[in-house]
Amino acid sequence: MILVLRALGVGDLATAVPALRGLRAGLPGRELVLAAPAWLAPLAELTGAVDRVLPTTGPDRIAWTGPPPEVAVNLHGRGPLSHRALAAVRPGRLLAHRNPDAGHPDGPVWDDDEHEVRRWCRLLHAYGLPADPGDLALRRPAVTGVPAGVTLLHPGSKIPAKRWPADRFAGLARELAARGHRVAVTGSPDERALAERVARDAGLPPAAVLAGRTGLAELAALVAGARLVVSGDTGVAHLATGYGTASVVLFGPVPAAHWGPPPDRPRHRALGAVERTTVNRDSTGSGRVGTHPTLDAIGIDEVVAAVVDVERVSGAVAA
Repeated sequence: MILVLRALGVGDLATAVPALRGLRAGLPGRELVLAAPAWLAPLAELTGAVDRVLPTTGPDRIAWTGPPPEVAVNLHGRGPLSHRALAAVRPGRLLAHRNPDAGHPDGPVWDDDEHEVRRWCRLLHAYGLPADPGDLALRRPAVTGVPAGVTLLHPGSKIPAKRWPADRFAGLARELAARGHRVAVTGSPDERALAERVARDAGLPPAAVLAGRTGLAELAALVAGARLVVSGDTGVAHLATGYGTASVVLFGPVPAAHWGPPPDRPRHRALGAVERTTVNRDSTGSGRVGTHPTLDAIGIDEVVAAVVDVERVSGAVAA
C-alpha cells in the first residue's frame, strides 16, 4: 500500500496529478491512499490514480490506523513537520525531499525556484520512478445538468493578494457579454457575495451567479464544458489546464513560472509580470502573503486581448 500526503487545495492536487500517476505506474498492484481533505475526494477520483482518500486537514492530523504502509510519499512540502508525520506511520520506505533536521537525509534537494508540477516529478525521478510533467489531463466527471459553452469568471481566491479587483472583473464581464459570451461567475460559498457584486455591476442576471451553488464535481464539469475560463492564480485555473479549456490566468504575488499553465499549450495564457515572490509556503502549506501590486498593473483591455488571442489559437488548434 502507498500512502501519499497532499493535504492542500484544488490547485495543489491538480499539480500533483503527474506524480500520482507516476506512483501508480511505477509501483503497480498497490492500493494508493491519498491523505487529503475529504472534500477533495471527487477530484481525487478524477485523477484516475487514487483508490481512496484518507480525510486529512494537515500533516499533523494523519489519522492512520492500519498496518504500516509499504511506501509513504511526501507530496505536501519540504518538511520537517510533514516528514515527521509520515515517518510516524512507520512506512517501509519514505520518499521525500532531503531534510536532515527531520531525520531524512535521503532524497533530492528542495528547489524554491521550480514549477510545482516539476517539483514532484523530480522527486519521483530521484527514486527511480516515472512521472511525466505533461500528464495533467483529468477525467470528465459524470455530472449532468450544468451549462455548457459558458465563459466562467472566477474572481475569488483564499489569498486576497491574488484577487484581481472586482470592478475590473465586472468590466471584463460587460465587455465579454457584449462580444457574445454567455458569462457566469463562479466561486465558493464564502465568495458568493463577491460574485454577486461582479454580476450586478456587470449587468448580468442573477442566474449568472454560480458561486456557492456547485460542489467540486459540478465545478469540474462546468470547467470541462466551458468556452473559456478567466481567473486568478487559483484552483479553477488548474482545472482549466486539466481539461484543456481555454483560459487566461492572472498572476499576482506568485510567478506563473512556479504555478502557471504549461507554456507550450496554446489554449492558455498567463498574465502578470512578477518582480519577486512574496508568497511563501511553510511545511503546512499555509500562505504568508506580503503586498505586491502586480494585479493592479493588469488592465481590462489586456485581458480582453488575451481572450481574443487564446480563442483565435484555440479555434486553429480545434480545426
